[in-house]
Amino acid sequence: MPKKNLHPKWFSESKVYYDGQLIMIVGSTKPELNVDIWSGNHPFYTGSQRIIDTEGRVERFLKKYGMES
Repeated sequence: MPKKNLHPKWFSESKVYYDGQLIMIVGSTKPELNVDIWSGNHPFYTGSQRIIDTEGRVERFLKKYGMES
């Protein structure tokens, strides 16, 4: 005999909020989602990602493999 109420309720228009602002609408099992990071503010997607150089490791790597600029 199949179990009833096995699957959670699906919300096809769940609102996603970042910093109190609506950023997108998606499908989810929750009617509202609050996120801290999304593609609009993540350094990888915004192009502001930087390599953190600790003790000259990046320069040593570039020099070792002849990729100095």
